[in-house]
Amino acid sequence: MKRRDFLATTTLALTGGFAMADLPKVQSLDEALRWLDKVDHAASVKTTGQWPLVAMLEHMAQSVEMSLDGFPQPKSAVFQNTAGAAAFAFFKWRGQMTHSLSEPIPGAAVLSREGDWRPASARLRAAIARFTAYQGPLKPHFAYGALSKADFSLAHTFHIANHQDEIVLVAR
Repeated sequence: MKRRDFLATTTLALTGGFAMADLPKVQSLDEALRWLDKVDHAASVKTTGQWPLVAMLEHMAQSVEMSLDGFPQPKSAVFQNTAGAAAFAFFKWRGQMTHSLSEPIPGAAVLSREGDWRPASARLRAAIARFTAYQGPLKPHFAYGALSKADFSLAHTFHIANHQDEIVLVAR
């Protein structure tokens, strides 16, 4: 048995069927899509933070969409080229990001606080597919500034993985 499978099985046994969706955390956008399959097919999904699942999924979709369409309220160029660039370089070096899990993207549309989360899951899937297929220039990140497609892919992966910290799945 692989160590990862052993840990997941042990976690399921110890928590009465509950498993954090971040075991293991996604490490690519392809893995994010496979994780969404697990979310979509779970017996139930809960969040442990301030946002309901629908809001969290919408927020993740917004981030991916805005890398293609533009962020509504970017930080100044000075911020992006100093603190923002340094933050992304640190996250990249570390291989993960941490950020406030209940802070919306500046200027983004208000997130849903109730309702079915499945359309938001489909929206995140569509945003990832659109990003993956996109060949044009990307818009600067509101905090990190201009990123290559590879770096934006990492940023989106890190962002989704960080939100996995607050999503709990109950397996069928």
